[in-house]
Amino acid sequence: MKTNLGNTDKIIRLLASAVIAVLYFANLISGTTAIVLLIVSVILVATSFISFCPLYFLFGTSTIKKGK
Repeated sequence: MKTNLGNTDKIIRLLASAVIAVLYFANLISGTTAIVLLIVSVILVATSFISFCPLYFLFGTSTIKKGK
């Protein structure tokens, strides 16, 4: 599995997950919306830690900067 997430992409994913967690624990989101967003949040965190996004792989995309 070749990595395809750059550092900026990882940070954005982790920040988005943190925002979702804060919204959930502040009871600003609930019900089905909360469940779906929490699942998305877990996926974002997991892909950040393994530096691989299956959707990027399917579309042939990478956010890693190429060396000069």
